[in-house]
Parts: sequence; C-alpha cells; structure tokens
Amino acid sequence: MSEHNKKHSDSQGGGHGPFAGRVVEKPKDFKKGAKRLMERFKQYKIRLYFVVITAILSVVFSVLSPKILGLAIDSLVNGVKLGAIDFSYIKQIIIILMILYGLSSVFTYIQEIIMASVSQNVVRKLRDDVSKKINKLPLKYFDQNAFGDILSRVTNDTETIGMTLQRGVTQIITTSISVLGIIIIMFLINPLLTLITLISLPISIFSMTFIMKHSQKYFKDQQKKLGELNGHVEEMYSGHLVVKAFNKEKQSIEKFENINNDLIKSVWKAQFLSGIIMPVNSLISNIGYVLISIAGALLGIRGVISVGDIQAFLQYNRQFSHPIAQLGQIMSQLQSAIAASERIFEILDETEESEENKNAVELENVDGNVKFEHVKFGYKDGETLIQNMNILAKKGQTVAIVGPTGAGKTTLVNLLMRFYEINSGKITIDDIDIKNIKRSSLRNNIGMVLQDTWLFNGTIKENIAYGKENASFEEIKAAAKAAQAHHFIKTLPDGYDTVLNEEGTNISQGQKQLLTIARAFLADPSILILDEATSSIDTRTEIQIQNALTKLMHERTSFVIAHRLSTIKNADLILVMNHGDVIESGNHHELIIKNGFYADLYNSQFAN
Repeated sequence: MSEHNKKHSDSQGGGHGPFAGRVVEKPKDFKKGAKRLMERFKQYKIRLYFVVITAILSVVFSVLSPKILGLAIDSLVNGVKLGAIDFSYIKQIIIILMILYGLSSVFTYIQEIIMASVSQNVVRKLRDDVSKKINKLPLKYFDQNAFGDILSRVTNDTETIGMTLQRGVTQIITTSISVLGIIIIMFLINPLLTLITLISLPISIFSMTFIMKHSQKYFKDQQKKLGELNGHVEEMYSGHLVVKAFNKEKQSIEKFENINNDLIKSVWKAQFLSGIIMPVNSLISNIGYVLISIAGALLGIRGVISVGDIQAFLQYNRQFSHPIAQLGQIMSQLQSAIAASERIFEILDETEESEENKNAVELENVDGNVKFEHVKFGYKDGETLIQNMNILAKKGQTVAIVGPTGAGKTTLVNLLMRFYEINSGKITIDDIDIKNIKRSSLRNNIGMVLQDTWLFNGTIKENIAYGKENASFEEIKAAAKAAQAHHFIKTLPDGYDTVLNEEGTNISQGQKQLLTIARAFLADPSILILDEATSSIDTRTEIQIQNALTKLMHERTSFVIAHRLSTIKNADLILVMNHGDVIESGNHHELIIKNGFYADLYNSQFAN
C-alpha cells in the first residue's frame, strides 16, 4: 500500500451534503486552534460585521413571514364568519410577504458572497504561507515526513478549512439567530406550545449524537479499506510486469476481492447508520408536530389562540427542527476544520533553516578549492555519524567518494550544499566558510547530477532551461550538444518542443540523464556533484553519458559518488568512507597498492 494512501486512509469518512465522506477528526486543542484560525480573520473584520448584519436581516425577514401569513389566514377566517372577506388587506399581506422573502433571499446572497470572499482569501493566504514556509524548511524536515502527508496538509487540509469557513460559519450564524428568533416569536404566540416544541430538542440532539458516535468507526474503517484498495490497485498496476513475471495474477485478484468485500461491509454499515439520522429526526419532529397540532386545536377551540397563529406556529416548528438537525453536522465540520488548521500550523511552526549571516557574501570568480576541516555531524542529537572529517579538493580536481551503503557519502554532499548544518568544524570554498556565503550564491555555484533524474511535465527545452533563468534557445541547444543530447532530441517528432509526460516515460532512462547533464552544462557551475549518475544505465549508454560527464567535469572541481569503481579509476583523489569517516584516501593506483578497504571493494566487483 502506498505511503500516501496509508497516511490518508483515516482522514476521510462518510455522511451527507458537501462534507459527505469525511470522518470528524478531533482537534488536539480546540480552543487554541480556533483562536489561531480566527486571528487570520482580523484584517477582514469589517466584512465579517457585514456578514453578521446581513445574516440577522435575512433571518429576521424570514422569521417574521409565518407570523404575517397568520394575519392573512385570520382575516380569511373572520371574513368567512362575517360573510365579507377583505381581499385588499389580504393583497397587502401577500405583497409584504413577497417583499420579506425577497429581502431575505437578497441578504442571504450578500452574506454568502462576502463570506466566500473572506474564506477564500484566508485559505489563499494560508496556502501562500505554507508554500513560503516549505521553501524555508531544512532538508531534515522532508527526510522525516512523508511527502504524501505534507501534500495533504497543503491541499486537503486547506480545502477542509475553506469549505467550513465558507459554509459552516454562515450556517452557525444563521442557525443561531434563527433558533433564537423562532423561540422568541413562538413564546410570544403561545408559551405552552413552545414548551412542547422544546421538549423534542434534547431527544433530537441525543439521538443524533448517539447515531453519529456509533457510525463514525464504520466510516473510518470504510476509508481505511478504501485506502487499502487504492494502494493495492496502484501497486498492481505500477508493478504489473513483476506480477505477470511471477504468475501472481490469481493472488492479486483474490486480495482485491477480499479487500473489496470488507469495504462493502463497512460501507453498508456506515451508510445504514448515517441513513437513519434523518428518518429518526423526522420521526421526532413529526411526533412533535402532531402534539402541537392537537394542542393547538384544543387551544383554538377554547379561543386561546387564533387559526392564523396555529398555522404560524406549525411553520415555526418546522423551521425550528431544521437548524437543530444541522447544528450537529456544523459542529462536526468545525472540529474537522480546527484539526486541519492545527496540522497546517504545525508546518508553519517548524524550525526554518538557520538564518544567514548578516555579512554573508556572494561567491564570485570561484576557483573551486573545497576544504572540510575537523567536521563533525549527526542527523540526530546524541548520534554522531561523521566524527572528524578532513578533506581537501583542489581547483579542477575530481574527487571520488566510495564506500558501502550508509557510509556517509551522500551526507558529505548534503553538508557541502548546506542542506544540513554541521555540528562543529568548518567547510570552506576558496577559504571562505560556507556559513558566510549566501545560500543562493553557494547553490548557484554548485551543480548536481543525481541518480534520480527529476524532470517535470513540460517541454525538453523548458526542462533544460531549468538550469538557468532566461536562457536563450541557442544556449539551450549548445548545452544539449555539449551533453551529447542534441542528436536524440532532433530525432523526436517535436524536437526541443517535445512534451515530457509526468513520469517521463516517452524517453529512455539514458536520455533523461543526458537532459539533466545538459541542464548542468547550462547552469555552468564552478563545482560539480555527481551522485550515482550512471548507476541505472546500460553499459553502452553509460559510455555515452560518461563522455558527456567527462566534458562537463573539465576544469571543474567535481565530487563523484559511485558504486561502480570502474567509473572513477581516473579520479585525482578517491576518498574511501565507512561509518561516516574517511578511512583511506589516494588515487586508484595508490589505494590498490595499499591493499586495504578500497582494494577489497574493487576486487570484489571484478572477481571472476
């Protein structure tokens, strides 16, 4: 199952309406989370005042309407009794009602528009803040957190907040005002009937809470199974060649059917329980409706209440039960939004890359002399990986770094690029401590060609141009020729305008690597890092890429990380690393004569 699906299998659920399918995620500290989220609204407080005012006006006009309609009914009843109906009065009532309903709709529309604007601005600012924050976070954060989880916070969580703010907040305002207004008018009409109505309130709330509590676990299980199903399908389709090669089609289908059957059971239970919420509320509401009708009729017979007021009260009873039913759902939405905001604020509260030295300089006219002096480093506090590293790479030298997996080869690169900060010691470029160099300038002067050939969805021209801002087409073409990529690019139907798909499957792995080398040529760095750049390439393509790399490395200080020792035999300096330390150094000939760790590695690769 993919990491993304694992991370999100518990974040969704089921239900009805715009928030259908979401499990209510409980916030860790509702009060603190709500306060931080509300602080985002401060700059929009004038608009929010308008939202409240328009909500009050909308509700007032809506709540007054049944009472005014009752006046028309009373006029009709009295007119029938007296044998003379006052149609002009009834006409006035109808006109007033049309105006009231119209005004209520207008103010509701205004309220929705303003709130939509506010909520989207808040969410947009949240996304912007998260995006800026992510660019300031150290590599350590991304090593310790799943990309799927980070992506979910930027997309799913902000979407949850946006939906809740846009609809939930206005619903809370209108629901609260509606309930209060309806209760006041019902009391003014008849306290006894109001008491009967209020008796059904705790029963509705209890039944709704009880059902939601028991259905929640099934919704959670439903999304867990859905995540497993999606993960299984993703794995089987992405690895279908391996599945077929090992004749595992039958097992794959059986596993799919088992997960699918479990999913169906969870879905049925979840939908059954959530489906009875509305019928139960309707039953309670209808029982209350019947009781009010009977009580109203008895009071009407005694002349305590008019027919028009009975009709108005029955309408108020319907209006009262609807917002009460919504209230539980709104609070659930609000809890989910606060929980989502907490997850976003966790990113915003993360420690950023250490601040640059105020006197940090730009690297200019770089020779490329790199020195590690007594460098000590560990990824975790109390766990030291590199104890005392001392390296000297002179201008134009090719320094190869070899060693077993976990020896610290890539760590050395991370420290040079300042993706991580050293615990002690010093790293210098041309005798300038890299802590005193602006990060942007440091990284502009260091080019990287990695084993993972990252290409984005765009044209070949755009992918090469990623190495230099505002590069001309002639510069791009020259870089491609230098990287020996021009020939294969010209054989493509659209040449440099060929669009690479998201997976980059419309060109070969070797061709991808040539494009990344062309990108490095265009960037024209003073220092070069090659991290397993030919590890996944066939021998023939490797020769082509090696020729391109040799040309790229010419007169540049280069650090080459390689497992295939045949590719670094001509390196000026070979550093042999193990357990975070450089245990041997020298050129290939010197290290072979030493007959030490490097010689064992080399001989093991070429033994029989």
